Amino acid sequence: MAILTEEQTMLRDMAREWADNESPVTAFRRMRDAAPADFYDAEAWRAQAEMGWAGILVPEAQGGVGMGILSLGLVLEQLGRTLTATPLAATAAAISAILLGGSEKQQAEWLPRLATGEVVTTLAVDEGPRFAPDRIATEASNGRITGTKEFVAEGDSAQLFVVAAKDGLYLVSGEEGVTRSPRRLADSRSHAQVRFDGAPAEKLEGRADLLTAVTDRAAAASCAEMLGMAEAAFAQTNDYLKTRVQFGQVLASFQALQHRMAKMFTELELMRSVVEGAFEAIDADRDVSQAVSLAKAVAGETLQLVSREMVQLHGGIGMTDEHDAGFYLKRARVLEAMWGNAAWHRERFARLNGY
Repeated sequence: MAILTEEQTMLRDMAREWADNESPVTAFRRMRDAAPADFYDAEAWRAQAEMGWAGILVPEAQGGVGMGILSLGLVLEQLGRTLTATPLAATAAAISAILLGGSEKQQAEWLPRLATGEVVTTLAVDEGPRFAPDRIATEASNGRITGTKEFVAEGDSAQLFVVAAKDGLYLVSGEEGVTRSPRRLADSRSHAQVRFDGAPAEKLEGRADLLTAVTDRAAAASCAEMLGMAEAAFAQTNDYLKTRVQFGQVLASFQALQHRMAKMFTELELMRSVVEGAFEAIDADRDVSQAVSLAKAVAGETLQLVSREMVQLHGGIGMTDEHDAGFYLKRARVLEAMWGNAAWHRERFARLNGY
């Protein structure tokens, strides 16, 4: 478990209190039923930005707080517990791209606006149904970019895109040459197909492995949300087993169910260890790809286990839309596929270790 500073502990506790009081799962249900165009609550996003969360990664010189990705993960974990629909993770991943590859001019232009939440930004990488960063057909020439990106998170509302092309990452702002087509997935969040037809673009330079570095940070951010979801799903299931009476006894007294809960508990502890380890590796810039692949593989499999067991152990009620279990199950399946599923990351982890 990561050792937190006093500031990080306060940030985590503030995020937990806000999520519980201002953005419980009932708020997500209302958003889903209302189906706003952006697929998140704009007022809630403004509140998050006012608390400084949008600027956690942004240096103080550009109007942020510069606390590092572990601090961002603490916030995303707490928002994941209550299934808060927010563009925070997508914006943070794109901020990472600008920090790692942006020129001084690009950073000065965009980072202050991103830190305040004024601009929502996202990564546009995938061109098919699966994460495949080595299969990019999008091309850029003479300051224009052309290609189609599938299932872009927050693609419905983003004002700035970080777009992967054959020769690197590009910033695309504005609507010229940009066409969005909503994609409705099971998790009721924002996903869009985005077509770029000669859209004006500025290249991000920086490091040679910029795409890998940025997608690793995006994957780590998704792991934080997955950790919060898994914790909440486990806690709700545990509470249910302690109160539901069957055959004159509470379900928690049955040994077979105790074994299933014990397995989930141990897997959750392992999940926390590797997820926080990935954040620490990123902040220290040490063995990042290996740490992120380990975290994403374990997180995907653990959340799949816990969300599935949540439905199963709640019995018939767990299968209904009136219960929250389905929300966790559906979001889990989408997050497990984003930025590489468990199989993809296990294969990369093995390759990085020489197998």
